[in-house]
Amino acid sequence: MGTQVINIKMGQKVKDFFFMFMGILMYAFGYTAFILPEKVVMGGVSGLSALIYYAFKIPAGGSLLVLNAIMLMLAFRALSKQFTIRTIIGVGIMSTLVGLLQPFFQLHPIITAGEDKFMHVIIGAALGGGGLGLVFSHNGSTGGTDIIVALLNKYFRLSFGRAMQFVDITIISSSYLLFHSMETIVYGVAFTLIASYVCDYIMNGSRQTVQFIIISKQYELIADTINTKVNRGVTVFEGKGWYTKNGLKILLVLARKYESNDIFNLVKVIDPKALVSQTYCHGVFGEGFDSIK
Repeated sequence: MGTQVINIKMGQKVKDFFFMFMGILMYAFGYTAFILPEKVVMGGVSGLSALIYYAFKIPAGGSLLVLNAIMLMLAFRALSKQFTIRTIIGVGIMSTLVGLLQPFFQLHPIITAGEDKFMHVIIGAALGGGGLGLVFSHNGSTGGTDIIVALLNKYFRLSFGRAMQFVDITIISSSYLLFHSMETIVYGVAFTLIASYVCDYIMNGSRQTVQFIIISKQYELIADTINTKVNRGVTVFEGKGWYTKNGLKILLVLARKYESNDIFNLVKVIDPKALVSQTYCHGVFGEGFDSIK
């Protein structure tokens, strides 16, 4: 049993790392292929790195690494060990990918800068927000202004929302000092809003939970199959059909929304006449789901 638990945990860590890598790759692709060529400044450390690149031609990958390293050192005592480790891994991957992709797209651009700039910002923001959504959904971290926000919240009692708004607005507005253009600020705000919306959409979609109530004479086989094939727990209740006055077993299953089709298909194969009720949950917290905050 102990070995099985260890294998499941290792499998989950590998899965989380894969999706974190793919999420960071999406962000780095949108950032280097669509945003940097258009000279747009968004919020966060990526925006600071973009400003440094536009002003001094220092590659964004190097700036991301140095800025995050400085913030980690300043906030080391305020952060948990687990968050610090995740951040170091995420920042390392992000800096490496941006460092590789930026010169590649400079030599082989996939857009023409200045043509349909707003569409390029939308695409870059969608890729960036989607990438961050994947990272956060699988317990990853890319560092950045999360560290600054944690410090502001601790020492100045600012809420996380207000602290994040303050940091992002400050970074985006500072682009005026370099470009003297309100248009650049508008594009930066548009990027931040679109990326935030897409990020929330991805996170909420992957975390949305459902509850199944299943009544079937084949309850044992259904419960065992859900345990082994879907990797979800099943709770069995004693029930009684009031019309027949016969006893019956009721299965209660909590799962992610994306696992719904697997559960329906398994039940259909085992017992096509099973009674299945599916309801959406506002939130499920505990092992296998979201942590209780």
